[in-house]
Amino acid sequence: MEQASDTLLDGMLPAGSGKLPPPATVPELAASLHILVAGNPPVGFARLKEVDGQAHLEQLSVHPGAAGAGVGRALVEAALGWARQRGYTSLTLCTFAEVPFNAPFYASCGFEIVTHPVGGLAALRTHERQLGLDALGERVAMRRDLLKRQGPASRPPSSSGTP
Repeated sequence: MEQASDTLLDGMLPAGSGKLPPPATVPELAASLHILVAGNPPVGFARLKEVDGQAHLEQLSVHPGAAGAGVGRALVEAALGWARQRGYTSLTLCTFAEVPFNAPFYASCGFEIVTHPVGGLAALRTHERQLGLDALGERVAMRRDLLKRQGPASRPPSSSGTP
């Protein structure tokens, strides 16, 4: 599914800029702190780990056939809920800055750009550069504070249809 999801980036990244790293291996998946799966059969997944004592969204993949149906947003909300339940105070991630369903999407979910990552988050950004991801397009680290109350635009609608 990760490889199929990566095809959504076709045409979004500069031509001739290189290739994305291969999908996660079974040992990499097994080393995850937690994996959330959407659908039966699966149409998306979120892979979480811990960085600097906080939850980190290592990978979010949605099959192209399910793109635009809210699967990614549901997985992000589930990841945020999972992190809160385990006592984490933030959720971080690294993503492409200019791809609409990357940084702009995460910003719509309440994430903010970390302009000067430190510690493990900085190490992740260094590792991404070594993998060649920065050659594909500008990358940013982002964080969502799980203690800060989100505004009305980020709250899910109520089931009764009233705010």
